[in-house]
Amino acid sequence: MDFADLRVFEAVARLGGMNRAAGELHTVQSNVTTRIRLLEQELGAQLFRRHSRGVSLTEVGGRLLPHAVRLRQLMEEARHACTDDGRPRGPLTIGALETTVALRLSSQLSVFAAAHPEVDLVLRTGTTCELVKEVLEFRLEGAFVCGPVNHPDLEETLAFRERLAVLTAPSVRNLEEELRRRALKIVVLRAGCSYRQRLEDILARRGIVNLRILEFGTIEAIMSSVAAGIGITLLPKGLAEAMNPRHRVAVHELPAAVARVETLFIRRRDALASAALAAFVGDSILGSKRAIAAE
Repeated sequence: MDFADLRVFEAVARLGGMNRAAGELHTVQSNVTTRIRLLEQELGAQLFRRHSRGVSLTEVGGRLLPHAVRLRQLMEEARHACTDDGRPRGPLTIGALETTVALRLSSQLSVFAAAHPEVDLVLRTGTTCELVKEVLEFRLEGAFVCGPVNHPDLEETLAFRERLAVLTAPSVRNLEEELRRRALKIVVLRAGCSYRQRLEDILARRGIVNLRILEFGTIEAIMSSVAAGIGITLLPKGLAEAMNPRHRVAVHELPAAVARVETLFIRRRDALASAALAAFVGDSILGSKRAIAAE
């Protein structure tokens, strides 16, 4: 077993198929299949289960994967260490919640891009669960997520605090009456969204569990649906106020104990911080106290 074997194994595991891995590795599927078969013979264990949609990891494959991922990252860091002269440049992939991008990061990103034209900045949006997973798997150098996270492999920095509010159609004056409606609908992002989980928890504590869940892909779609009276949602109060000129909604404040939420910037403790990432952290809200208290 050598690094080349583990590189093939990691690509198959990450992409979920021999053919997809062959495309990324610029080889043919038969080569990938042969390498995996020989690796399984050497280890004396099956690493993948084959099925019609591709492959999935066995228990043994799942135990091997973190080591293969770390070796790949070490190779990338070794290559980067030889080329990083302290000047911010090259690729930088950051993740963020869609709400964070809309409310906090847009202006910051444009300033950073202008100040560091040699940095190839990529911004990926996702839910907190998705972003945490991508940081842990070294696919993102860092990400803005909803706290708390509390993972031993992650370093957390408080970016800012928000107050959440329940949003309804503008005609709703009394939130309590709205919550007592039969077949209450909530309009939310996909599973893994921290605000969705917070809303479900708030309603569950009030004994409201028979919900109809409408899942939308963007904040714009959620706001439009809430404004039209289709259902209710939970989002940062500042975002609702910023978007209200386009999407008229009623903002219902919550008690501070359930409304407060912290947005954290996370990165792996053991990952090399590139000059580009160091510049991003220093130039963004992380390098200043000005945006932390945003309640």
